[in-house]
Amino acid sequence: MGCPVATESDRRYCKGVTTELELRTRPGRTNLDWFRTMRDEHPIWWDDSTRSWNAFRYADVSAILGDYHTFSSDFSKVFPDAAEFTEGNILAMDPPHHHQLRGLVSLAFSPKAIAQLEERIAALTEELLDATNGNDQLELVNDLAYPLPVTVIAEMLGVPAADRPLFKTWADALLQRPNQDRLDRAALEDVTRDLDHFRDYLHHHVERRRAEHRSDLLGDLVAAEIDGHRLSDAEIVGFATLLLLAGHITTTILLGNTILCLDEYPDVRAALRTDPRAIPSTIEEVLRFRSPFSRTARVTTSDVQLGGQHIPAQALVNVWLLSANHDERQFAQPEEFCMHRNPNPHLAFGKGIHYCLGAPLARLEARIALGILLRRFDTLRVDPAFPLEAYANSGMNGVKSLHLQVQPRGPLGEHTG
Repeated sequence: MGCPVATESDRRYCKGVTTELELRTRPGRTNLDWFRTMRDEHPIWWDDSTRSWNAFRYADVSAILGDYHTFSSDFSKVFPDAAEFTEGNILAMDPPHHHQLRGLVSLAFSPKAIAQLEERIAALTEELLDATNGNDQLELVNDLAYPLPVTVIAEMLGVPAADRPLFKTWADALLQRPNQDRLDRAALEDVTRDLDHFRDYLHHHVERRRAEHRSDLLGDLVAAEIDGHRLSDAEIVGFATLLLLAGHITTTILLGNTILCLDEYPDVRAALRTDPRAIPSTIEEVLRFRSPFSRTARVTTSDVQLGGQHIPAQALVNVWLLSANHDERQFAQPEEFCMHRNPNPHLAFGKGIHYCLGAPLARLEARIALGILLRRFDTLRVDPAFPLEAYANSGMNGVKSLHLQVQPRGPLGEHTG
């Protein structure tokens, strides 16, 4: 249930080098003290400013995510003005349509199918790092963590990877927007304008597939049928939007968070250089310790008792994944980064029917990219000359940019940090 620290050598992997105060002011760690207080004193809490309930403990978060009958992902009844954003979006659907639509692409995202992308992901990572021309500085997000996953998902869908600057413009407009009142009509109109260009772009590609089938994921969606009916253009565009946006941002944030963790725990970084086989378990600990998304949300379908609180039907419930992943009731020594933590039942990718479809892809991309970074660079440290800036949207738990000091590895393979 915790970090199995058997030897002094293992203990040092859980020991940071910066002060605790410095660590807790970095993005991804600023709310940990508040989460602990809420877990202890207000595990189920009504926030009048956002008109929402909030769940902080692992047991409650896990129960909510696992019960789609009571805690729905369909927000259309509560926020009817946002209904146009949910068509084709399996994250905002309940069964049976959720199962039908997810089933159409489940094979493309199965572990077996994703494993076949390993060679391509490695080649892309090498190409992107080659393009930095051996500089002693690297901006991880623009140089690698964004273009790598967006190129992979674009190639899977069959849209030109050369358009990735456009994707980033649209993604930034949506994902870096500060939190807004969900009932704020002006905010919804802003989001609509940002989405219109993206949807027009995808509509164009859907029309091309209808005219001439191509063997890619977008072509498969155009040709697919559910109960004898083809998907509408709006459903395909909504699904493709989700895949392009959510399909890259998880890996983008995860890679940045991984490097932040290794910067804070250099003994872990040194251990991975010695034994790269520990990279997968280290990435799992990054997912727990610095979850890419701090929260998700559900809507109650009926009155329910949770944590001693009565929650009425059609109430919004914020589910704090990052708090759950630091719950000392579930994880021993939750504030320590333990690269060999086993078991590690974190909820970073959710749970139940909405468990992240792209989780195998995000894990593979992070594993390959981290292995190549450690192999190519002796020095791989956060550059203190550049402040760390978190996303404006508090639901996204990562940094918008990450400047690194790097030094290519010497010819004899020596490394310094």
